[in-house]
Amino acid sequence: MTEELPVYLDNAATTPVDPRVVECMIDCLRNVHGNPSSAGHDFGRRARALVEKARGQIAQAVGARPECIVFTSGATESDNLAIMGAARFHADRGRHIVSAKTEHKAVLDALKQLEREGFTVTFLKPGPGGIVHAGQVAAALRSDTVLVSIMHVNNETGVINDIGAMGGLCRERGVLFHCDAAQSVGKVAVDVMAMNIDLLSLNAHKVHGPKGVGALYVRRSPPLGLRPLLVGGGQEGGLRSGTLATHQIVGMGLAFELAVAEMEADMARLRALRDRLWQGISAATRAEINGDIEQRVASILNVTFLGVEGESLQFALRRLAVSAGAACSSASEEASYVLRSLGRSDQQAQSSLRFSLGRFTTDADVEVAIREIQREVPRLRRLAPVS
Repeated sequence: MTEELPVYLDNAATTPVDPRVVECMIDCLRNVHGNPSSAGHDFGRRARALVEKARGQIAQAVGARPECIVFTSGATESDNLAIMGAARFHADRGRHIVSAKTEHKAVLDALKQLEREGFTVTFLKPGPGGIVHAGQVAAALRSDTVLVSIMHVNNETGVINDIGAMGGLCRERGVLFHCDAAQSVGKVAVDVMAMNIDLLSLNAHKVHGPKGVGALYVRRSPPLGLRPLLVGGGQEGGLRSGTLATHQIVGMGLAFELAVAEMEADMARLRALRDRLWQGISAATRAEINGDIEQRVASILNVTFLGVEGESLQFALRRLAVSAGAACSSASEEASYVLRSLGRSDQQAQSSLRFSLGRFTTDADVEVAIREIQREVPRLRRLAPVS
């Protein structure tokens, strides 16, 4: 007898690839053989045309010009290129950076590397709702601040920061502004021009596209200056050397086009599913939502199950594919640093789960999750109550 697969509720970690994206990628793998950098023959020019089409699709999704999109291997590389590339290039202007304690590890670890190189970083602590406010950024700016890096949507709690206010503030002060928007596209509107964003990190696999491909928006007018992390063939305007993965880029382009076109309908449906899930959880067990209740995306619900031991909770709910934190930190036994920054104790953070919904989450999936939680959480409290 085949073992039943768990209900997939971990879309903030990665999303199933949309079948429409799969088909366009397969067509590319079968029929497009050229290197996009080989301009001397039709095979290369055809590959280049597909890359440029995808560049346009991604640019349109975030309100940018196509020439501002630089392809990378994912948001982690984009974060590294934006933060380390900008800081090193502009080190003669200043060595102070402002960020937040709740950023993704790709941002935090890049900043730690810069600290080893002599930079100073001010890490802002969000309020209990997990939101970083523009006023905090304003108060942290100094005469030697060269870069601010604040994420748009938090990957663990789903709270939304007011990136437009921060971008306007940084633009007025002449400070570069980077935003990790890996969780934004397809969930909330993103417009780099209206939000005064200089650098924006993107990836495909959070919006039903393929893993292993991402992009960095780089403001071109006026040019801001980045020191590349990779050297070699000089692709992507010299900012990211390496042969472009045409099929992955094509998939990312279509995924972004679909995400924006279907965002309103997708988010309305997911909001109803998320609210139904919370209704089912809260009706049966003592639980609290982590993060601001209003200023958050429709697809993420992070819940602390009060009085339950964390490891037992995940084991008991093994029919549900959910996460105790960010996917990049799931192998660690430490409590989520994001939830601890919101004031949760280690025990509370370890007793928290992130439920993240996506385009292919169904009503039936949510009902299964509710039944599992309503059965297992009270049972765990009876067996091993935790104060």
